Amino acid sequence: MAREKQPEAAAEAEGTPERSYREQLDFLNPIAQPLASRKLTRKLYKCIRKAAKHKQIRRGVKEVQKFINKGEKGITVLAGDTLPIDVYCHIPIMCEDRSLPYAYVPSKSDLGAAAGSKRPTCVIMIKPHEEYQETYDECLEEVGALPLPL
Repeated sequence: MAREKQPEAAAEAEGTPERSYREQLDFLNPIAQPLASRKLTRKLYKCIRKAAKHKQIRRGVKEVQKFINKGEKGITVLAGDTLPIDVYCHIPIMCEDRSLPYAYVPSKSDLGAAAGSKRPTCVIMIKPHEEYQETYDECLEEVGALPLPL
């Protein structure tokens, strides 16, 4: 029993020294524009946590891409530290074509954790729902106000 607990404890200890927002910015891709501010990043994570409780998120490149093509509405949140860029560089273009708001956050591991997953996630779409409509509207307004890349 004691041996089973040690690897879990070691994994938790490794995950404990979280990087600050400023440190995470060092690992960003060159295409990570528009980047959410620290305050907006926290709001997006909060909205993702609420949406995950109500099963109102789409997670992963394939799933998000499929539902963007189907015409589903929502806020698309992309991780800015995903490599290679080719994995998801088409998603912002799809969002712009369909006038969907999107923003980058610095960390894919934090994005996955906000969705209630232990695995890092590079793309999440938050769908609107009446239970967290106020938080969603705040995020939608702020993400919409971010300047789009040229």
